[in-house]
Amino acid sequence: MNSIEQTVNDLMQESKLLEAYYNDIISKESVLHRLFEESHNSLEALSGLSSESDTLSLVPVGIGVFVKSSIYPLGRVLVNIGAGVVVEKKKEDAINFVEQRIKEFELATKQLAAQKQQISQRMMDIQNTVNSYMNQMQRGGPNLNSQSHDHESSLHSHTH
Repeated sequence: MNSIEQTVNDLMQESKLLEAYYNDIISKESVLHRLFEESHNSLEALSGLSSESDTLSLVPVGIGVFVKSSIYPLGRVLVNIGAGVVVEKKKEDAINFVEQRIKEFELATKQLAAQKQQISQRMMDIQNTVNSYMNQMQRGGPNLNSQSHDHESSLHSHTH
């Protein structure tokens, strides 16, 4: 196998790894989106609960079935703060907790979007380089070996 074929093989392997990483990011984005929506729903529900009088509500019992319920005047709520630890918080503190989580989810979403952009750009660079090599191989250009070393060194500098 000549150096161009080896370089193309290496680039294709890198592209497969990047594609798997890209798909993993899409999965993480999906989870974050659900958490973001759930957080907004929690924030809306907390804000709508009264501290002075009963609040009428619908409680889900599964598969889209709800029962009517009355929630006592609310001063404190139970909040899962992670690792299975649940603490009692004032309603206002619980709202602040949820708002902070929403900000964390927004930041994580932006970071994942930036990573996706970087991966997409690298995958396009790889595709363009592979296409260039394939065109050179089809033409049987006389300077293939010297050009491949130049491209290889520039590619390695981008990946490190």
